[in-house]
Amino acid sequence: MSLKLPTSLATPHSGYHWDGNSQRFFEGWYYRVTLPQVKQTFGFMYSIDDPIEKQPHSGGAAQILGANDQYLCRTFPDIKQFFADRYRLKLGHWGASSLLLTPQLLDPKTFNKYIEQKHIKQGYQATATLNQGFICDPPTHQYCRWDYTIKPIYGWGNSDRPQQATAGWLSYLSAFDPGWQVLMAHGLATGWIDWNGEKYEFTDAPAYSEKNWGRSFPQKWFWLNCNSFLDYPDLALTAAGGVRQVLWWDESVGLVRLHYQGKFYQFESSRGELSWKVEPWGYWELKGKNEQFKLRIIGTTDQPGNYVRVPTTEGLQFRCRDTMQGKITVKLRTLQGQVIINAASFLGGLEIGGEPWDKTWIHPEN
Repeated sequence: MSLKLPTSLATPHSGYHWDGNSQRFFEGWYYRVTLPQVKQTFGFMYSIDDPIEKQPHSGGAAQILGANDQYLCRTFPDIKQFFADRYRLKLGHWGASSLLLTPQLLDPKTFNKYIEQKHIKQGYQATATLNQGFICDPPTHQYCRWDYTIKPIYGWGNSDRPQQATAGWLSYLSAFDPGWQVLMAHGLATGWIDWNGEKYEFTDAPAYSEKNWGRSFPQKWFWLNCNSFLDYPDLALTAAGGVRQVLWWDESVGLVRLHYQGKFYQFESSRGELSWKVEPWGYWELKGKNEQFKLRIIGTTDQPGNYVRVPTTEGLQFRCRDTMQGKITVKLRTLQGQVIINAASFLGGLEIGGEPWDKTWIHPEN
């Protein structure tokens, strides 16, 4: 049985956003689980494009960035086999199926039985507390099967207050594209992942989830994320910057959020609290300062990473480079110099996307 999400941890924008119109639209969901004991991370990316059907890019996909940054993808062209709940986090997509059922969220044991018996040949289903599925690439026979439950620890905000929209109240306006919501900054996952015959079993492994929706991803962006720090099991970091579209102009925006010991630490470029220096690959540096704290984050990698597909105005395209083997350090101090956090991880998520990335991105420009 899957767990039940505490109402206090439910975030805004958890439901499906499509309103039924025929304009360009995508929605994507990201689930991640990190396995510190074996130094691996698995990221699961689900998406739906132009669900009105019969559009040039109509269809769904499941992508996985798996062990050692290996990549696996399966498309699901039949829109009618996709389902999602408008009011809460619940979605899934089936491939070819011999069932007479309308695609829907199934009991986890029933879903596994249908996969094993090939009544559902490929597919996935996910909620705030469950992630399971099976995809396979026929030409290479590469596959992944997964089944784990999630116990949410942090949503998005202080633990003792209502959870927040990641982009604030502006995220409710269609003028801002795309929308972005961290669904769960930190949780604990229990279950297993079978990656090409190697089965990883885990209990209380760090887990994370977020989503995007709109017409396309930003023109250009970076992202850092980690909730598996040495000596700081309670710490969760999410940081991102991008060039987003606002009506008829573009703007550069960035934010850093830390969840730690029930508290929510915030830094934003729009308030003049955040600056960054991000190279085309290999180095991410962010500095923040607000009325109470000073922050410095450095992300580095000597790994090549891998490319994943992201929604664009031309459908899913390889315009995003990721590694889950990044080194991230986080230093948070009070303005008086008291150290609050001095953490490091070798299992951080580092990402750049969009174009062009032919030179270092410095904000604000000197």
